Amino acid sequence: MTPIKMAGIALIVAGFLGLAYGGFTYTKDTHEAKIGPLVLSVVEKESVNIPIWVGVGGVVLGGLLLGFGNKRG
Repeated sequence: MTPIKMAGIALIVAGFLGLAYGGFTYTKDTHEAKIGPLVLSVVEKESVNIPIWVGVGGVVLGGLLLGFGNKRG
């Protein structure tokens, strides 16, 4: 399997995942204080939304790479 086909498959899978989930969340440590044996920390939950056009674009570009990636002119 060529690297172009692998990239095409990866783009298609990533595009479908972006369309299915629409985004992802992660936690980020923002503040931490140590007072003797006591440790205080603040954790914030961040959210990243993936636009629909990015998911569709990944699927289309991946399909184009699979279809025309090995054509030699």
